[in-house]
Amino acid sequence: MALALVLEMPMQMGLVSLHLFPPIILHCIYLNPTTTSSPSNASLLYFTPSCITGEDFYCGCGKRSILFNSNEINAADSCQKSTDQEFIQLKVLVLSSHEHLDFGRQFEKGLRAQNTSAMSQLLTSRQAEELHKSMVAYLLSVGMTESANNLRREANLADTFDDVTAKKYETLLEKKWTSVVRLQKKIMDLEAKNAALQQEIESATPLSSNRKIDPQTWLPRAPARHTLQGHRDPVTAVAFHPIFSSLASASDDSTIKIWDWELGELERTLKGHTKAVLDVDFGGPRGGTLLASCSSDLTIRLWDPSDEYKNIRTLPGHDHSISSIRFIPSGAAGAPLSGNTLVSASRDKTLRIWDVTTGYCLKTLKGHSDWVRAVVPSIDGRWLLSAGNDQIPRLWDATSGEVKITFLGHEHVVECVAFAPSSSYAHLSSIAGYKKPPPASSSGEFLATGGRDKIIKIWDNRGTCHKTLVGHDNWVRGLVFHPGGRYLISISDDKSIRCWDLSQECKCVKVLEDAHQHFITSIRWAPDIPIQPNMNGETNGVGTAVKKEDSGGGGKIRCVIATGCVDWNVRVFAG
Repeated sequence: MALALVLEMPMQMGLVSLHLFPPIILHCIYLNPTTTSSPSNASLLYFTPSCITGEDFYCGCGKRSILFNSNEINAADSCQKSTDQEFIQLKVLVLSSHEHLDFGRQFEKGLRAQNTSAMSQLLTSRQAEELHKSMVAYLLSVGMTESANNLRREANLADTFDDVTAKKYETLLEKKWTSVVRLQKKIMDLEAKNAALQQEIESATPLSSNRKIDPQTWLPRAPARHTLQGHRDPVTAVAFHPIFSSLASASDDSTIKIWDWELGELERTLKGHTKAVLDVDFGGPRGGTLLASCSSDLTIRLWDPSDEYKNIRTLPGHDHSISSIRFIPSGAAGAPLSGNTLVSASRDKTLRIWDVTTGYCLKTLKGHSDWVRAVVPSIDGRWLLSAGNDQIPRLWDATSGEVKITFLGHEHVVECVAFAPSSSYAHLSSIAGYKKPPPASSSGEFLATGGRDKIIKIWDNRGTCHKTLVGHDNWVRGLVFHPGGRYLISISDDKSIRCWDLSQECKCVKVLEDAHQHFITSIRWAPDIPIQPNMNGETNGVGTAVKKEDSGGGGKIRCVIATGCVDWNVRVFAG
């Protein structure tokens, strides 16, 4: 009695040689040696070989070795297996006598006919012909002439396949293979985006007005609530009024525009600067909010919102373009954002501190060796953080004007800096490996910097870099910490907004691709609404606050972000 082996392989694996790939399931059929027509006694025994070497195969459970030419098989030694996958059959005959070789050849020929028939159900006749031509051309291109000739003969291509045809088809298989890989990657990217969008849809109720927003975890999402159009050149900076729904934007067109961000309407245009306006900020003495602006015309201008934004003072003094400006908080109880002083950063390599009530320059801070592009104060006004073209951010004592710490690590111009709020200390302390976070009453404990090297760095106030965030594909132009303390938001010339989760080792958890149509230049988060706001200044809108208070107790978080862009537009993302 002879033994026939029927090998089954998964559909997706295709036809492969027995010598190159071990079968997954082995069907053993007893053949009657007295007939050459068909197998008899067709009961199946299942074996799962772990390998095939020479003329031996091994049962998957390792119980015993069985020879191909064995005349006896003990069913008790077989491994019973089953599968839910679809299979195609590769039938191989192993015969114990030469007289059954003809049957084996007929059996194999019948199998090939079955495989051809199965493939014809998947491919049209034209597609099958194209595939055969591609296979022949590929075999010829790699020097497998005999195999190519055999395939050409069996596929009836002998008369139609010439050198010109071979040249046409010789790279077709490689192109189709690589195109499948590219398409698979695109499919995976689209599936990831689809999953993210589906998650956003599921998190929202049918009525947007009834959505419950947790301000501690809110992040901007597309589309923007408003796209504010009106500037005639790139927008360089944006700033929120501390109480009302007014938003100021600065532009290379030498103007400042005041918008109602809730309504998406332009309120007024401020003219006074003679060159590009590079930055704006709201602040000033308690009970008297002012708008400050700085420009390439070497001046700082103060505007009074309570008097129709009249230009009440102009501060000259810098010797070159003024890149950045911020009001310095006084840290006074009940009004932490109020203050009578202002800090400016300039291309003349200096920082200057001004008294906004008198217009006098109180102090000039020297230390940078090149253009200073950005400056921000700590929440209590004790520290100043600056950075620029010399690639070295600096931490200053605002009172003495002395540099306390320099931060070494960036390899290109540093474009933006930000102090972390006390609400983020717990997350950042964990990243830094601290046993316990600094007290919430302290300021300037952690900070972030971003630059043209496309990276963001998280530092402590001792100058140690604890994390480098990589993800943007172009210059990092702006940073802002979530008031709840869990996230860091960044913008870039790659046109995206990225959200980094500090509680997950600064993992990027959200990306708004193409948040603008060009380089994004600026970003600001609307300040918390004070529990007892001071009603100063005039505006057409009323700021909207969510009900939940900030964990720090300083006010109610407003889920609103504004961005400015080289595309001349301002966009407002609001919950």
